[in-house]
Amino acid sequence: MSLFWRIFALNAVVLGAATALLLWAPVTVSVPVLLTEAVILVGGLAVMLVANAALLRFGLAPLDRLTKLMTTVDLLRPGQRLPASGGGGVAELIRTFNAMLERLEQERAASSARALLAQEAERRRIAQELHDEVGQSMTAILLGLKRSADDVPEPQRRELQELQEITRESLDEVRRLVRRLRPGVLDDLGLVSALTSLSEDFATHTGLLVTRHFDTDLRPLAPETELVLYRVAQESLTNVARHADAGQVTVALRRADDGVVLTVTDDGSGIEAPREGAGIRGMRERALLVGGRLDITPAPRAGTRVQLTAPLARKQL
Repeated sequence: MSLFWRIFALNAVVLGAATALLLWAPVTVSVPVLLTEAVILVGGLAVMLVANAALLRFGLAPLDRLTKLMTTVDLLRPGQRLPASGGGGVAELIRTFNAMLERLEQERAASSARALLAQEAERRRIAQELHDEVGQSMTAILLGLKRSADDVPEPQRRELQELQEITRESLDEVRRLVRRLRPGVLDDLGLVSALTSLSEDFATHTGLLVTRHFDTDLRPLAPETELVLYRVAQESLTNVARHADAGQVTVALRRADDGVVLTVTDDGSGIEAPREGAGIRGMRERALLVGGRLDITPAPRAGTRVQLTAPLARKQL
């Protein structure tokens, strides 16, 4: 039954009941209308309107649920569906909307995967150029300053040594940028070593206390999954340094039944509801890339907990 005929039937039930009452009820209407007759007619009209509103509310309830889902659906949280309840056109409309959501989620996941893979390729290229071009040039300058400092008198030597120290610090900064753009230790030594290096570097530059808890019996992961876990940990630590006002951070990597669970917990100010900025939405897109699930919740005592559950097998996009 289409939506038109559904509404027509509901109204027909109400009007038919009202007509039956008028036919068989011992009530007459005189001219002019008496007060008691007017009260009865107005009361009957009120009952009819209430009954009509109740039946329409019941009949169109699936559409209300569909409207609510339309206003709150988020493609970065897949799986939001409505049961195809209701009759005829309502159920068909809900099934069509669910099918549309399925297609949009698949297209969003595929486009996000292409964008993130292109981003990683560009990161790798820039990191390689920084390492090969800028890094080698600054190393050559550093060696040249050292040789010049050995051959000049004391006043000029001190100035050259200061320039040498500035160049060394700049070279260290370039190397740190290279590690952030493309962590070579992730490719060479694996996820645990990369997270260890990341947390140590974070503690050195922020002064925060970083505690690590890594299981020793982790199963082998796909390279894409390891990269997503590393990037989520990197973004989480960056958010802690910028927004949390924390003193301690815990990074944990646990084994799960069908994958691994990465957890980053801080003791900062905490948030009542995650602000879905570019950083958090980027983490959600990366989680979808490998079929994972990202949860951001208040920590048990204080602060914020970021948890990524990633499966062993990469999700096929």
